[in-house]
Amino acid sequence: MSVYFTKEHEWIRVEGDTATVGITDHAQEQLGDIVFAEVPETGKRLSKGEEAAVVESVKAASDVYAPITGEVIEGNSKVADDPAIVNSDPEGEGWFFKLKLENPSELDGLMDESAYRDWVKTL
Repeated sequence: MSVYFTKEHEWIRVEGDTATVGITDHAQEQLGDIVFAEVPETGKRLSKGEEAAVVESVKAASDVYAPITGEVIEGNSKVADDPAIVNSDPEGEGWFFKLKLENPSELDGLMDESAYRDWVKTL
């Protein structure tokens, strides 16, 4: 299993040809208390960088982008029903959607955890 990060504060956990996507702990801290989450529908095809989901907090609304191209194989209905999960476990049970990985080479442009944590310190 490999985990990657984007400059838009998404994480992506890859196992075989399945990629699970969510927002980072840093992102949920910046957003504050999350009150709404919308996840994509199963079967939707997403292109890298495309808006895939929505998260709203008491402070702001934000899009969650697809870090890679693929077909949505599952949206996390738990997050849609109880958005606070994103605050309590953003890089675990608070994931937004799973994709079937189409182009593994798209992972090459993403950061590993160490690079992401170093980059966040510069913000």
